Amino acid sequence: MRTQTVTLFEPPDVLRLECGRTLGPIDVAYETYGQLNAARDNAILVCHALTGDAHVAGCHGPAGEKPGWWDEMIGPGKGIDTRRYFVICANVLGGCKGTTGPGSINPATGQRWGLSFPVITIEDMVKVQKRLVEYLGIERLLAVIGGSMGGMQVLEWAVRYPDCVAAAIPIATAPRLNAQSIAFDAVGRNAIIADPNFADGDYGEKGPTRGLSIARMVGHITYLSEESMRRKFGRQLRGTDRYRYDFRSEFSVETYLDHQGQKFVERFDANSYLYITKAMDYYDLAARAGSLQAALRDVRAAVLAVSFTSDWLFTPAQSRQIVDALLANGRPATYCNIDSAYGHDAFLLETRRLGDLISAHLANAAGRPERPCAGTTVPAAQTRTTSPLRSDHARIEELIEPGARVLDLGCGDGELLARIHDAKQAQVLGVELDADAALECLRRGVPVIHGDIDDELSKLATGAYDVVVLSQTLQTLPRPDRVLREMLRVGRVGIVSFENCAHWPRRVDLLLRGRSSAGQDGRFGWYDTPHLRDLSLHDFERFCRRNNVTIRRRVALTGKGVVHRLPNLRAAQAVYVITSASGS
Repeated sequence: MRTQTVTLFEPPDVLRLECGRTLGPIDVAYETYGQLNAARDNAILVCHALTGDAHVAGCHGPAGEKPGWWDEMIGPGKGIDTRRYFVICANVLGGCKGTTGPGSINPATGQRWGLSFPVITIEDMVKVQKRLVEYLGIERLLAVIGGSMGGMQVLEWAVRYPDCVAAAIPIATAPRLNAQSIAFDAVGRNAIIADPNFADGDYGEKGPTRGLSIARMVGHITYLSEESMRRKFGRQLRGTDRYRYDFRSEFSVETYLDHQGQKFVERFDANSYLYITKAMDYYDLAARAGSLQAALRDVRAAVLAVSFTSDWLFTPAQSRQIVDALLANGRPATYCNIDSAYGHDAFLLETRRLGDLISAHLANAAGRPERPCAGTTVPAAQTRTTSPLRSDHARIEELIEPGARVLDLGCGDGELLARIHDAKQAQVLGVELDADAALECLRRGVPVIHGDIDDELSKLATGAYDVVVLSQTLQTLPRPDRVLREMLRVGRVGIVSFENCAHWPRRVDLLLRGRSSAGQDGRFGWYDTPHLRDLSLHDFERFCRRNNVTIRRRVALTGKGVVHRLPNLRAAQAVYVITSASGS
C-alpha cells in the first residue's frame, strides 16, 4: 500500500514521446494492493483522473491520513476486491506525486525542468504504464479501469495493446474532448500563466497559487451538476445572515470554491496542471485513425462503458460513441448509464451501483460470471420482460441457429440470452431499460445496452444481426409498429412472442365477470400492468399483412404445449418468426 518508486527508460533505452522528443530516465511512483497470483493473470491497472495520483486506496500511516481517492471502490469485499485481484495504480507521466514531471530535476542541467519539460500526451502516459506493468512481471492485465482522464488511458490501452488487456472499463470519459471542455482547460491554464508569481514556469516555493486556485475552482464547477449544487448550496449565505454589499465571498458556493482552491494549491503543482490538461486536449482517437470505428477496430478487450445522467463534462452521448463504434465493428460491449445527480463527480461517489457493475464485469473477464441459479429471475416489479411462465423461451431457443448473431430487445435479466449463448455458441447482445435488470444481465455474462429500445435500434446498422428477438415486450412499447419495422431492418429475421388477449379465459372474464384481465399469469391488475396495449394473434397477423411483413412460422402455446386448431381462442401466447417482404 505504501508508495513505491522505480526508475524506467534509463538511457540508452529512452522513451520516444509523441511530440518527437525523448525522455529518460523516468521515475514512476506506484502503489499495489492485494496479491498477484501464481498465474499472474489477476492484475488490474487503475488509471487516475486529472488531479489524482497513485494513492487510490487505503490510508497511509498509523494516524489514519486521508484515504485513497477511490478507497470506497478498492479493498477486501469491495467492487474491486483485493482478495481476488492485484491492483496497480501509478502516478501519470507529467504528474507531481513522484513520477517524472515538470517539477522533477532535469539530469542534464541539475535544475527543475519547468516549462523545458517536453509536452506529453495520453499516449505517452500509457507507454510508461506499460513498461511499469512489464517491470512487475505481468504480460496481460485482467482489466484496465479509469474515470475521466483515466478513462482516456483505458481506451488507449485497449487500442495500443489489444492483446494485453482482457477487460476495459472506461468510466465517464470520451475518445476526445469537445470544444467546451477544451475551453474550460484553456481558462484554467490562462489563470495560472497570468499569475504574477508564475515566472514563466520557473517559480519557487510561492508559485502561482492564486492562478492555480482559480483553475481548480473553474474545474471543480464542471465536476458538479446544477442539481447537486442546488441541493448542496442553493443561495445560502455563509458567515452572515444578510448581504454585505462588497466583493468578499459570502454565498456558500463561493466559500466552498475558495476552500477547494486552497486545498488544491497545497497538494498540486501548477506546471503539472498545464501539462496534463494539454495532454487531455490533444487526445483524439478518431483523428488518429480517420474515424472512431477504425480506431477501435482491433480492440479485443471486453468493454464495459459507464456514464452518468447528470454529467455534462463527459456526457452519456460521448460514452455511447465508444460503444456504438465497438458494436459497428462487431465487438461485444456493455453500456450502463447510471442515474445520478452528482454530475461528473459521480464516478467517485456512486460507488455502490458502479461497484456492482465493475464486480460483475471483472468476474466475467476472469471466467467466472456471477450467474444466478437456474430459474431465478429479477423481481417482477424490476423488469417488464421477466415472467414465471416462459414457455416461449424454449421455443425461441429452438429457432436460433448455432453461431448466430442475436439481439434481444427488452431482454430483462438476460436469462434467455445466457441460454442461447451457452447452447448455441451465439454472439448475443441485450437491450434493457431497467437498470437492475441490466445489472443481472452483466452478472450472467451477457453484454447489454442499458437504454430505450426505440433509441437503441436507430443506432444499429442495417443487417447487423441474424436474429432480433422481441420476447413479451411488444405490448409494453409506445410505438410497436416502429420497433417492428426497425428490428427487421437491423436483423435478417425477427422472433416475436406475446400474450394473446383473445385467449378464452380472458374472454370469459370479460363476458361473465365484466372485468378485464391484465395478463394470463395474473401478476398484474389493470392499474399496474406494464402493458400499454393488448393484442391477439389475429391483430398481429393483420398488422403483418398490412405492413409487408412475412410470417415464416407461428407457434401457438398453452401451458401444456402447442395448439394447432383455433389458436386465437385457445393459445395463451404465441411465438412468430417474421421477415420483411423485401428480405424474404
